[in-house]
Amino acid sequence: MAHRFAKRLLLPLLTAVLVFASGFIAQPAQAFDNPDLLPEHDTPIVDLANFLPKIQENKLVQDFLNFEQETGWKLRVLTQYDQTPGRAVIPYWGLDDQSILLVADARGGNLLAFSVGDKVYDLLPRTFWIELQTRFGNMYYVRENGENNSIATAMTTVKQCLTNGGCDVVPGLPREQWILTLITSILGGVICGLAAVPRKEGQIIAWQWALIFSPLWGILFLAFGIGPVVTRTSDWLPLFRNVMGFSMGLLVAYLAPMMSASRPSET
Repeated sequence: MAHRFAKRLLLPLLTAVLVFASGFIAQPAQAFDNPDLLPEHDTPIVDLANFLPKIQENKLVQDFLNFEQETGWKLRVLTQYDQTPGRAVIPYWGLDDQSILLVADARGGNLLAFSVGDKVYDLLPRTFWIELQTRFGNMYYVRENGENNSIATAMTTVKQCLTNGGCDVVPGLPREQWILTLITSILGGVICGLAAVPRKEGQIIAWQWALIFSPLWGILFLAFGIGPVVTRTSDWLPLFRNVMGFSMGLLVAYLAPMMSASRPSET
């Protein structure tokens, strides 16, 4: 089990070292396996980059230890900057198939990188980790909330999902993501409304055209407008707003051609 975890761990650590080396800074080369950087006492957090205030670090340490004792899942955090212990963290922490390791390194484009054991994927799929990394590790989130809160929020989310029996997506709906779902809902309504505009005399709704274009407006409204909302939050307000956005877009697109056609021409 350790050798499988080592393969997954090597990529984020290797990336961090290569980013540092690409700066052409004349400093002694750091080893990939450097146990001297690890503390002598056992702790689930090794904060080499000093991202975490001491009070917050102590709280997270106690939370991780209690969570491991209650559930068996190992949560570990390694922060690094110009030095890394490399693969030495594997025997130090005894990482196995029930381990989740967060490597925080501010030198790349994203602060967070995750290495997880095989059993974790049964509850939290690979897409979950990609979304978790991009949501809480991107430079804008880190700039507004700080490295410490980025780390703490990401690990709290992992704890929440493991406690609830797993998550397919990251819980919570950020405002930016909701705005995107609202835009796609309105766009879906506009396409549906334009398709439903009557094209024959005496016709009220062009059902055939609305059905022909249903894959397009259906994907925009259901898959991109409603799906991300209902899978990430139980709050009814974002869902209601998206439904109203779809309805308003449909009505405006449906009525606009009729109103322009009925308007008297200027002489």
